[in-house]
Amino acid sequence: MVMNGNAPHRHDAPDALDEMIAEFTDANPGFPQLLLAAERRRALLRTLAEQRRSRNLSQTRVAAAMNTSQPTLARLETTAADTKLSTVERFAGALGYSIEYHLVPARKSKGRHGIVVEA
Repeated sequence: MVMNGNAPHRHDAPDALDEMIAEFTDANPGFPQLLLAAERRRALLRTLAEQRRSRNLSQTRVAAAMNTSQPTLARLETTAADTKLSTVERFAGALGYSIEYHLVPARKSKGRHGIVVEA
């Protein structure tokens, strides 16, 4: 499977990741939705990290504004951990952003990126 940032593109033959996703889905039919939610969280954290870097702000400075440590922020920016919403809100706040939530019917949200950064 190849990721282009929005949706997976499948090659002719499934790879090991495709097989693992199929196995997890067989065991838990809700797994694809869990996977999509994790991808959206990771995309949001990557976007916040990109915003920090584009403003030339150090991890140490942003971490202090979040009342956390630089190693904690580094992990937040680089891992796929299931991060608390309050932590993401503090990260956004340290960059001068707020997080807004919008409920969208699941059938309409498939394939949508879900992240908007306003200047």
